[in-house]
Amino acid sequence: MAEVVSDPRRRVVQEGLIAKSLTAVAKAIQWILLSLLFSIIVEWAGMVLWWPDEGIEHSRTMLTTEISYLESDFKRSVVTSDPAQFAKRFADNTYHYLFEVTRFVDFIHWVSPPPMANEQGLRTTLHKIYRPIAEFVIAMMQVTQLFSVRLAILTLAMPVFLLFSLVALVDGLVQRDLRRWGGGRESSFVYHYAKKAALPLVVITWVVYLALPFSLHPTFVVLPFAIIFALTVTITASSFKKYL
Repeated sequence: MAEVVSDPRRRVVQEGLIAKSLTAVAKAIQWILLSLLFSIIVEWAGMVLWWPDEGIEHSRTMLTTEISYLESDFKRSVVTSDPAQFAKRFADNTYHYLFEVTRFVDFIHWVSPPPMANEQGLRTTLHKIYRPIAEFVIAMMQVTQLFSVRLAILTLAMPVFLLFSLVALVDGLVQRDLRRWGGGRESSFVYHYAKKAALPLVVITWVVYLALPFSLHPTFVVLPFAIIFALTVTITASSFKKYL
C-alpha cells in the first residue's frame, strides 16, 4: 500500500476566541430571528384556525398580559431597577427602529384609506392587495412588540441561571471530591454529555418562551429550565476528571 505523504503546506486552521464569539453571537441572532418568524406564523395560523373571533385582539391581549406580569411580579432586577419600564422601552425601541425608521408605518397609513372614486395608480392597486391582509400585518407588528417584551423578560431572568449554576457548581465539586476520596467510579462519558447539554438548555429556554402562542407567566418557563440547567452543571462538575 502506498504511503500517504502529508502536504507540509496544509495547515490546520483553528478558530480563535474572537471567531468563536462572533460565531456564537451569529447563531444566537439566527435562533432569535427564527423564533420571531415562528411566532408570527403561529399567530397567523391561530387567527385563521384557533381564535378567528379574537383576530388581532389576541396578540394585543397577550402584549398587555406580558407587561402586567412585569408590573406585578418583577419589581426589581439585577439588570435594572425598573424591569417593567425596561421591557416597555425595549419594545418601543424595537417598534421604532423596525417600523417607524423604515417608514413601514407611514406606508401602512398611506395604503390603508380607501381610494377616491376616480383615483387610479399604484395606491389603488396596493390597497386592493393590503385590505384582505390588513389584520395579519397589524398582528405581525403586535407580535413583534410582544416578542421584544419577552426578550427583555428573558434578559432580566438570566441572572437566575447564573445563580443556579454557581450553587450547582459548588455542589458538584463537593460531590467530586467525596467521590475521589471514597474511591468512586469516574466516567468521562457522563461528563462529556452533561457538558454538551448545558448550553442547549439555555437556547431551548429562549426559543420556547419566545415562540409561545399564548401568555404564560415566565416563572413557569424559566424556573424549570434553570433547575435542569443547574442539574447538568452539577453532573458536569461532579464527573469532571483531570485526565479525560
